[in-house]
Amino acid sequence: MKQLKSLLIAAALFIGVSQTVSAQAKVAHINVSELMTAMPEMKAANTQLEQISKTYDTQYKTMVQEFQAKIQKYGDEEATAGNAVNEARAKEVQDMQQRIQEYQQTATRELQDKQEAIYKPILEKSKNAIQKVARAKGYQYVLDSSTGSGVILADGPDLMADVKKELGF
Repeated sequence: MKQLKSLLIAAALFIGVSQTVSAQAKVAHINVSELMTAMPEMKAANTQLEQISKTYDTQYKTMVQEFQAKIQKYGDEEATAGNAVNEARAKEVQDMQQRIQEYQQTATRELQDKQEAIYKPILEKSKNAIQKVARAKGYQYVLDSSTGSGVILADGPDLMADVKKELGF
């Protein structure tokens, strides 16, 4: 009787331990930054952003050149122009300088907005591929192992190769 009781307790403990082991979450990791950098869409997006940035930069440089030319011209004519003209020119130069600063701020903000808009579908595509691969492999959690993402150790399964295969590259 004692042996049967011990056997039942041992069986119950074994069943409890095996359920605990099977209840543990499966965790994998992937470097999302590396994945996105490798995606062909990202290269095209970066080229597009470079072109937009060059357009803004060209316009900014033109505005600065006009500003500098005006300052030079007004500086050369300052002695012969009257006080009223010099004051009007000083106001004009100040207004130009403010417009240049506003343009620079607006261009920076617009470039950031365009970058977000261009990168968003790429990020969504990579996220969907990661989720699809993770679910197919039975992972409940996938951590981003990019530098600075907070992952201290990434010794578990890396989904990079499988996600690249899912994306077709």
